Amino acid sequence: MISRQEYLNRLEKSVARSPVTALIGPRQAGKTTLARQFSKDHVSTVFDLESSSAVRALENPELVLGSISGLVVIDEIQRMPELFPVLRVLADREPSETRFLILGSASPSIVKGVSESLAGRMEFVDITGFDLRESGFDHLNNLWYRGGFPRSFLASSNDDSIVWRKNFIRTFLERDIPQLGIRIPASALERFWYILAHWHGQVWNASELGRSLGVGDKTMRNYLDILTGVFLIRQLQPWHANIAKRQVKAPKIYFRDSGLLHALLDIQDDQELYRHPKVGASWEGFIIEQILSFLNHPPAWFWSAHSGGEIDLLIHYRGYRFGFEIKHSESPKVSAMLRKSATLLELDHLFVIYPGTRNYPVTECITVLSATDIGTLPKRLIESR
Repeated sequence: MISRQEYLNRLEKSVARSPVTALIGPRQAGKTTLARQFSKDHVSTVFDLESSSAVRALENPELVLGSISGLVVIDEIQRMPELFPVLRVLADREPSETRFLILGSASPSIVKGVSESLAGRMEFVDITGFDLRESGFDHLNNLWYRGGFPRSFLASSNDDSIVWRKNFIRTFLERDIPQLGIRIPASALERFWYILAHWHGQVWNASELGRSLGVGDKTMRNYLDILTGVFLIRQLQPWHANIAKRQVKAPKIYFRDSGLLHALLDIQDDQELYRHPKVGASWEGFIIEQILSFLNHPPAWFWSAHSGGEIDLLIHYRGYRFGFEIKHSESPKVSAMLRKSATLLELDHLFVIYPGTRNYPVTECITVLSATDIGTLPKRLIESR
């Protein structure tokens, strides 16, 4: 078993200071396993809402939950959104000896009532699949190809891994989406998902994608928001600088798990990946997720101008502005346009992330950094200010 101590530490701090902690992330990312590990060190009661007996036990939730002390874990909370008002009442009790840890596979934006019911009472801990901190940097290529879902990454072979991912896609479409109360035919969302895989790393264009499916812009936006809300797609928003250039105003679209992207593109192994036209875009999305994970998900954007110039990732970190250019090349070039963009955006430092092994400065404010050293970024950002 791969240790997830960073998440356990975050849960410990959150539960100590907040009456309700929400551990949220995609299905099969390891939320239930992590909650079980965490609850072993606490007096705890667990309700798994995928179990009909747990649902029956909560037919009178205020009475049942109000009589329990210690840690109460409620798994798959999005199945019973009517619990959120009850948790608000219980969270406001004084004094209270109860802490609630709720697990969910959908963001608050698509679970009705959570934002209104628990505003100011709930702390979020976002969980993803394994990152490089957990897998180890020696397994970078394997993590990139298979993705971070535990059963995919830990599969005994690439064949077993891709079979699991394809089954995950099918189950998600046929079971998970309807259980969220989303009334969209699985076949329509499946077509959208496969088309979106070929759009990975590009600026969102609802009209062009809609023509491929024969649906309107509003429907396309609805589909995209659903996949974003269940933590499978990242919409990286554009940064708008106060400059004369015309800037891109639509988000860039990335699959948050590279393994799912490769399954949708029918890439069978890492050798096929290296030859695939989407290898650069796949690498870009993978590295973006790793950077954001190591920096604990700071505010993030991309920047692009119609006349030229682009920064793949722009973040605010401890009051400073940093940029990242991500290149799948053993000898990345730092173009004049990239240098000009870094100056134009007044970046405190720009990092060029690549798959090689050597780190070296290009200028005082630009550094080429190996992907295997992403773990040093928190320290480097502080030192480079």
